[in-house]
Amino acid sequence: MAHTTISAAFAIPQLLRGTARIFPTHSALLRLKYSALCSCTMNGTMKSKRKTDHLERTANNFRQEVISPAKVCGITNESETVKRLRLAVTNKDFTFKAGQWVDFFIPKVAVVGGFSICSSPGLLEQEGVLELAVKHTVHPPAHWIHTQCSLDSEVALRVGGNFFFDPQPADSPVNLVLIAGGVGINPLFSILLHVADFHRNQESEENGYKMGTVKMYYSAKNTNELLFKNNIFGLMNEFPGKITCNFHVTQQSSQICEELQPYITEGRISEKELEKHVSKDTLWYICGPPPMIESISKLLENFGVPTDCIYFEKWW
Repeated sequence: MAHTTISAAFAIPQLLRGTARIFPTHSALLRLKYSALCSCTMNGTMKSKRKTDHLERTANNFRQEVISPAKVCGITNESETVKRLRLAVTNKDFTFKAGQWVDFFIPKVAVVGGFSICSSPGLLEQEGVLELAVKHTVHPPAHWIHTQCSLDSEVALRVGGNFFFDPQPADSPVNLVLIAGGVGINPLFSILLHVADFHRNQESEENGYKMGTVKMYYSAKNTNELLFKNNIFGLMNEFPGKITCNFHVTQQSSQICEELQPYITEGRISEKELEKHVSKDTLWYICGPPPMIESISKLLENFGVPTDCIYFEKWW
C-alpha cells in the first residue's frame, strides 16, 4: 500500500505501553500450504473501497500488537516525489515478513499512516533497520515525511499485513512473478531483496529453502518514477537468469537515455508477456492501483492460473 490512514484519538506514549507483547494466536492463522501464501488472494467479488479507513480495510489482516519506537537514521531522495527513510528499531520483538507494511505513528500528528516496507527482513536482522519509500501527497503522514521529518526524528511502528513471501526450508521450490505499478513496487522490492538473500545463502545452507526464479514486471509513468532501478539492475547482474526484470513506462515525454533503453518498454505490460510464465509452480504477486490489480488478476484467471496462486496488495 502506498499509504492508508486511521484517526488516532490517543497519544504515542499510550500506544507504547505493552511493546513487549505480541498476539500469541496469530501463528495458527499463517499455517498455509506454503507459508509464503497469504489471504490476499484474487476472487470474483474483489472491489476497490477507497473511502473506507485503514482499520476497516485491514480488519482481517494479521497485525502484531507490539508497537515499537523507531528513530530516523537516514533520508534520501529516491525520486523527485519519493523519499526513502531508514529507521532504526531497537525492540528485539519487532519482526516482519517480506511484503508486509507498518502502521506509522507520528507524535503530534493525529492521522496514522500505513506504508509498505521496501527493505528485506535480513537487513533488520543484521543491522536493526528497515526502509520505507514514501511518495509526497497531502496525506498528513506522507506530508510530514516530506516537509518535517529529519535525522533522529522519533516515530513508532506496528507491523501488519497478509501479503508476504516467507517460505520455510521444507517448502517446495516455487517461481515468482512480481507485478508492480507505481509505488506499488515497495512490498515487491522487499520480496525481491528477500529472494536475493535466499540465493546468497543457498551455497552455505545445505538445508535451506531452494529458491526458484523471479521475474519482475514494473510499470511507472516515466523512467524518473521507476524506483530502485539501480538496485534492481544490481540484482539482475548478481543473479543472471535467476532474477530478471522488465521495466515499462506509460507516459514518457522525454527520450529514454541510452543506458536504460535495453531494459525499458514503452506501453503497458502485455498479456503475451505474462502468459508465458503460467505454470503450476509459479506464484503471482501484484501491487499497484486497484484497477490494475483487478485487470491483471482477471487476466491471470482467464489464463487458468488458480486463484490461490494470485496474491495482491492494493494501494490507495
